[in-house]
Amino acid sequence: MDDYLDSFLTLVSNTRYTDPWTLVVKFRQGLKSNIQSQITTMPFGQPTDTNPETWYAVAWRIDQAWLTNKTFQSMLWSTTMAPMHSILPWSTPLSMFCLLQFTLPPVPPRPALPALSRGIPMDVDAVQKVCSLPP
Repeated sequence: MDDYLDSFLTLVSNTRYTDPWTLVVKFRQGLKSNIQSQITTMPFGQPTDTNPETWYAVAWRIDQAWLTNKTFQSMLWSTTMAPMHSILPWSTPLSMFCLLQFTLPPVPPRPALPALSRGIPMDVDAVQKVCSLPP
C-alpha cells in the first residue's frame, strides 16, 4: 500500500489533478479490490468522494490491519499447527482444525430451589364480586 500511495501521489503531482472527486475516483481504480470494497461498505466513518486525503488514510489503515492480521495468523500457524502437523497422520489444515475446536468446561449443577408452600388459593372472582358491573 505504501508503494501504491507513493506512486499515486507522484502521478497526481505530475498530472496536476486538483479536483478532489477525480482524485478519489482515480485512487479507487488503482486500489486492491478487497481494500476498495472494505472502504465502500464501511457501516460508518466512510470517507466522502470529495476527500482524497481521508481515502488515503483509511486505505492505509485497512492495509496495515490486513498485514497485522496476516502476520498474526502466520505466527499462530507456525507455533501451534506445525508441531501438530508433524505428529498427526492428517495432512490437511481443515482436518487439523477439527482438533482445535474448543470445548467448554462442564457447568456445575445448580442447587435445588426450596419448594414453595401451597399457601392460600387465589380467588380470581373476588374483584368481580366487589366491583360487579351493571348488566
